[in-house]
Amino acid sequence: MLVHIPKNRGRVVVVSFPRDLDVTRPECARWDNDNANYTEEMYPSAMGDKLNAVYALGGPKCLVTTVQRLTGSTINHFIGIDFAGFEQMVNQVGGVEVCVSQPLEDGVLGTIVPEAGRHRVDGVTALKYVRARHVYGEERSDYDRINRQQKFLASLLRGALSGRVLLDPGKLNGFIKAFTAATFVDKVNPNDLLMLGRSLQDLESGAVTFLTVPTAGTTSYGNEIPRTSDIQAIFRAIRDDQPLPGEKTAPAPPPTAEVEVPPSLTAVDPSTLSLQVSNGSGISGLASTAASQLSNMGFGIYNVGNYTEGNAAETKVRYSTGHEAEAATVASAIPGAAMELDDSLDSLVELVLGENYQQVVNEPTPVGSPITEVPPTTAGPVELPTDLEHVNAGDDPCAAPQ
Repeated sequence: MLVHIPKNRGRVVVVSFPRDLDVTRPECARWDNDNANYTEEMYPSAMGDKLNAVYALGGPKCLVTTVQRLTGSTINHFIGIDFAGFEQMVNQVGGVEVCVSQPLEDGVLGTIVPEAGRHRVDGVTALKYVRARHVYGEERSDYDRINRQQKFLASLLRGALSGRVLLDPGKLNGFIKAFTAATFVDKVNPNDLLMLGRSLQDLESGAVTFLTVPTAGTTSYGNEIPRTSDIQAIFRAIRDDQPLPGEKTAPAPPPTAEVEVPPSLTAVDPSTLSLQVSNGSGISGLASTAASQLSNMGFGIYNVGNYTEGNAAETKVRYSTGHEAEAATVASAIPGAAMELDDSLDSLVELVLGENYQQVVNEPTPVGSPITEVPPTTAGPVELPTDLEHVNAGDDPCAAPQ
């Protein structure tokens, strides 16, 4: 799960990833899980890995890098928890309420909840509840388990926000103590968690949303195929504070779609770019001419073609999060070019020649020099997939489905 908590604490978004998600693993140092450290052995990059295998081989660092590349988001902290620690935390808050429509029976773990209805479960039962993936009557295995996990955490959060934990300093300290005793963390300390818990005291449960990344079937070897463009759109919407499905206290939309690029950008070496030159001007051959001029200026040309959206009124440089300097370097060579954020581009930078293209290519800002007069970046509202699975922490788990 990847958790997003904005600075203003106005919402919390938790996104679940199927453990069998098909990903490309970067080069990683081997992770020794028993001793919680890294060895000198290196694993090469590999395509077609399962997400849980990335952690098993390369540990938190490899997992974080993989998820960052997939989502276009920066991950600042990592927390891992073992089974015993999970049980202790549930017991620390006096158990957690769950609701089932029928007895919960698992082919491996046995009977977990014997009767339908509302139940308060202790740590042992809770662990079985969130781990079960062979439940009779469930057909989606990992996805049904993800849904149960999200509903469980939503219930845990409702209990914490109701005053039993976050508003009781003694209980909060006890919970944090139990948590830190059973977790492996990176860039997190107990005081950070205590301050975070206190800062969330005024949060309403309806402002907490759980999402599941969408997939498109499975590979021939059983991996879930990520819908990458949809996943990146979801995380852009989260970063931009767009309202999300099921959110009961959604934040107000940003006052404007225009966001200034940080002014302290430094020009990069043009030869390090992967620059796509796309013709949206309606003038035949313009992209090839511009690409040749840019190549003469030292830019690395990835490809030349027509703009996929057809004609574009405006000339613009499109880029993903983390590639602002590369995009601004391109824009410094194209008079009048705007900037547009699109996290589906990954490391690619795209120059779209619009109808207002002046057919002029200047020398870019010298490498290492500050880029002045950086054009503003536009990033309009993201269109989210209509089949996005979600759970809101303000929902009553025993309420009839809508």
